[in-house]
Amino acid sequence: MTNDPHTVENGPRWLKYVPLMMDWKSLPAFLAVARKGSLRAAAEQLGGTHATVRRQVEALEAQLGVQLFRRGADGLHLTAAGRTFLPQALDAEAALLQGFNAVQGLDREASGRIRVSADPMTAHFLLAPVLADFAALYPEIDIELQLSFSVDSIEKLETDVSVRHVVEVDEDVVGRKLFPLAIGIYATRDYLDRALPKAGPKGQGLEWIGYGSEPELLTYIRQSPFPEARVRHAIPDPEMHLHLARAGAGMTVLAAWVQAKFPELQRVPGTDLDERRSTWVLLHNDLRRVRRVRLFVDYLCAALLERRADFIGS
Repeated sequence: MTNDPHTVENGPRWLKYVPLMMDWKSLPAFLAVARKGSLRAAAEQLGGTHATVRRQVEALEAQLGVQLFRRGADGLHLTAAGRTFLPQALDAEAALLQGFNAVQGLDREASGRIRVSADPMTAHFLLAPVLADFAALYPEIDIELQLSFSVDSIEKLETDVSVRHVVEVDEDVVGRKLFPLAIGIYATRDYLDRALPKAGPKGQGLEWIGYGSEPELLTYIRQSPFPEARVRHAIPDPEMHLHLARAGAGMTVLAAWVQAKFPELQRVPGTDLDERRSTWVLLHNDLRRVRRVRLFVDYLCAALLERRADFIGS
């Protein structure tokens, strides 16, 4: 270390003249030596060599024009100037760490990938404009959209955020219940004008577009006013049901919002809407602390609530 004769009385005065362009790489070396009491221990903490730590401390002493350490029998000790400089060095270290963390936080906040799952019908016809607006607002956040009629597990980390229309949530997740999602029985006016007048009291003569062996939909048909209408086909894709119904192929169960989007469809007379389901936005409990996910969930919920009428249907 240098043998500069500066005294403690000079300390506060020279601190005012610390050069703005000081070599900040020497600050960790100074703090490590102050904490550990030796060059070798400081080097181990920093992952360098004791010669490198010595050069950095000596460079700082030369820059400040003071001796920061003196050697004793049990190691290196701070001089009066070193003790004066220490709290300001600690403040500088804390400020640098705070700045580093802030930058990291901004990066996490404004960039990254979010996995989102939704059923294709909702995604194609209702979520697309919401996702487009979010992408424009946060250009560094990318959405990985998983479209499936099955429910991706949040607990098993199959997705980050899920938009679901369910009667109840049975996973250990957090979420927001937004509004009811009505479903009903729909067909074209032409089909109903042609087939209803000739139908029997339990739907004989009418045709269902079938979902296959899906128990919930089979129960829905049995409990409808048309339990004896013929079930044709086995098509698990609700969007295909939508297109077939619009083409006049028969009756099917769809979300109530389809009538506003496709006015050629109408709810079958004598049927009621089923409003047991609600629209939820769900996410894993741990992801509440991930800033980009919170940004997305907040935006998504606000946007869906603005479009409440589209989801509820009529």
